Amino acid sequence: MSPLRRPRHYLTIDVEDYFHSEDSNVTGWDRHELRVERSTETVLQCCAHAGVRGTFFVLGWVADRCPSLVRRIAAAGHEVASHGYSHRFVYDQDPAEFLEDVRRTRGILEDLAGAPVLGYRAPYFSLVARTPWAHGCLVEAGYLYSSSVFPGSNPRYGIPGHPQEPTRVAVPTGGAIWEIPVTAFLSRIGCGGVYFRALPYRFFANQLGQHERGGRRAVFYLHPWETDPGKPPAHGSLGLRLRHGIGLRHAAPRLARLFSEFAFEPIADGLQEEGRLPAASVVGA
Repeated sequence: MSPLRRPRHYLTIDVEDYFHSEDSNVTGWDRHELRVERSTETVLQCCAHAGVRGTFFVLGWVADRCPSLVRRIAAAGHEVASHGYSHRFVYDQDPAEFLEDVRRTRGILEDLAGAPVLGYRAPYFSLVARTPWAHGCLVEAGYLYSSSVFPGSNPRYGIPGHPQEPTRVAVPTGGAIWEIPVTAFLSRIGCGGVYFRALPYRFFANQLGQHERGGRRAVFYLHPWETDPGKPPAHGSLGLRLRHGIGLRHAAPRLARLFSEFAFEPIADGLQEEGRLPAASVVGA
């Protein structure tokens, strides 16, 4: 990308509810208050006010219970992509389970969005060095790109040393898929999420500015529940309670400020612009 042109960063939203990463008992999720529609609406309003479009990685479990939400996301001009069905770590599944999960979710989302679902993001960025088979499953299920790797160190995920730039991954079947890693600042700090809520706003603005001056895109991510200060408090370890409670009140205003200072677009749009995806595959093309 030419450094003379201001890069559009990638806006990515992981559409799940507050309890999906707090409660590992999938069969008991329906006992929780469902707040994902109202929190996602907050994000959609921020986008609409700023004229920003992004990629919404929707959990299949959410799509089954909130089909109109998926339709609203698509109708607003955003890219609908897959976050898998039941928010399980990739490395806690075998290849057959994973393939069934991503294939099932893609079908659900395409029926609701009325457009091809091209992209996938693993829950918890759990596509790691010990899951080399995952990209092959995604190709088999029809995906053209993944945004599932954290190119840094984290106790639960990450591939330290992985390129931050889009990487074409060849799979044993002879096909290939693009991996679009989420941006990691200073090798450890994710571009979004709890880091966006807990660290000073100017840190993020300065980092994005450095990317722009280098002609590079950043991949920013957020969960809708992170804009919902009314959500129930998290239960569990102190670390979990802090990650799920800090900075909720200022997340939406910060997001609006981010949109006013930087340009964003969906992943599929940028990949097509760079010639990594055929134009006919892009949503709305």
